[in-house]
Amino acid sequence: MSWDKARADASPIRFEVFVAEQRVPADIELDAMDTQCVHAVAYENGQAVATGRLLPDGHIGRMAVLKHWRGRGVGSAILAALMEAARRRGDTKIELSAQVHAVPFYAAHGFQPVGPVYEEAGIPHQAMAKALG
Repeated sequence: MSWDKARADASPIRFEVFVAEQRVPADIELDAMDTQCVHAVAYENGQAVATGRLLPDGHIGRMAVLKHWRGRGVGSAILAALMEAARRRGDTKIELSAQVHAVPFYAAHGFQPVGPVYEEAGIPHQAMAKALG
């Protein structure tokens, strides 16, 4: 969905996960790219519980699942929806910047590490990529 449609549900999830839990500075959490992205939001019993976005250049980002919903397949569903949106759009490759603790999650979905670990917003990250078939 567009940012206009996703914002009310996606923003609180991102602030809870990135700002409150991970101490990412609030002023960098939302950015000008949001309006250019395809957004996915997962709902359980009418409550938004996870979100992610697909940037115009084929990067997936801002993947966030509320703590209580982690480990239940919600993140996999968001990732699958974003990968499908990329395929439909004609992307041949998708990339992302995974927090190091999430590398096994993305690897289980076919992503491969690219380059060395680096720091972003004070958190170690690993660039990862996957070809779309």
